[in-house]
Amino acid sequence: MSQSTIQNQHSISTERAFDVELRKVFKVFNGEAAVRGVDLSILQGEFFSILGPSGCGKTTTLRLIAGFDPPSAGEIMIRGQLMTQVPPYRRPVNTVFQSYALFNHLTVSENIAFGLRLKKRGRAEIEDRVKEALKLVKMEAFANRFPAQLSGGQQQRVALARALVNRPAVLLLDEPLGALDLKLRKEMQVELSNLHRELGLTFVMVTHDQEEALSLSDRIAVMNQGKVEQIDTPNRIYEQPLTSFVADFIGDTNLFSGKVEGTHPEMLWVTTERGLKMKVKPPESGNTLSGLIVVCVRPEKIQVSLSQPADYVNWFAGRLLNIMYLGTHVHCLVELDSGDRLTVMQPNATDQLPDAHTPIYVSWAFNDCLAIPV
Repeated sequence: MSQSTIQNQHSISTERAFDVELRKVFKVFNGEAAVRGVDLSILQGEFFSILGPSGCGKTTTLRLIAGFDPPSAGEIMIRGQLMTQVPPYRRPVNTVFQSYALFNHLTVSENIAFGLRLKKRGRAEIEDRVKEALKLVKMEAFANRFPAQLSGGQQQRVALARALVNRPAVLLLDEPLGALDLKLRKEMQVELSNLHRELGLTFVMVTHDQEEALSLSDRIAVMNQGKVEQIDTPNRIYEQPLTSFVADFIGDTNLFSGKVEGTHPEMLWVTTERGLKMKVKPPESGNTLSGLIVVCVRPEKIQVSLSQPADYVNWFAGRLLNIMYLGTHVHCLVELDSGDRLTVMQPNATDQLPDAHTPIYVSWAFNDCLAIPV
């Protein structure tokens, strides 16, 4: 983890206690490290997401917190207690899996009560807590149904209720909405956010869905090849990525490799590999950049015009290669005279779209593009 990443990790408020802490955690399978030196500090009551592509180590990290896998090295703390010798069933956490893992031969109420019965709770207490959990997820009317009689969204609610009924300190969510269709996933995102706000529990979610992580999380850890590349708020992850991987993985972006030709406290002069000369915003970390860098420009920051713009320092001539109408937005693929290709996202503010191969200009403000060290 870079020094700037560590600073972002520990610049958060310390008024609340940490519910989960990972300290230099490694996990090795058959000689290959799936998790490599991960440091995480998750605040009590926080909605924290671990985001990354398949195989990056995010699910392994969640399993380490749950206790399903032991770490090869490092420490895992929950509520200030070392978890090294604590088995999964004794940890103050519960996990909601993508597959839901409901018992098909049990009713909704019986599924929710299962964990309480294992703990030998009294009948009256079980009934009261099951009713409370059903009410939380708005499933009271389905108490006597079996999982096969429920929709995917309803099964997801039952899985949440079964985890919440045990009153865990931390709720672990492993791709919780991955099995749902797009419309239902959007609805469940809202419900999950509302549930988190009402309960005040710590949620730790693993997902590969960038939009899901950005919309739900207080903070996000972006993982790549077993390491954490950045930990920050959704806004800063998107607007101030620390590495080219984070910039490229989170949302759409245009990346240019280039060289710093001149510096100023508020601006860098950069020449790209294909000879484009840009004025670029330096990173907020305050680190002095020199030599090779990557310039990040988000598609929605780019303006398209048929005439040469007069009020932008970064403007370049090119032509439209392709236009995709997306309803609220128009997605354009532009080839610059330099040979670089850009994606541009423009609001759908007109019925008249230019034809493909139309000569155009693209432009953006210097503070709408960011320099990232290589």
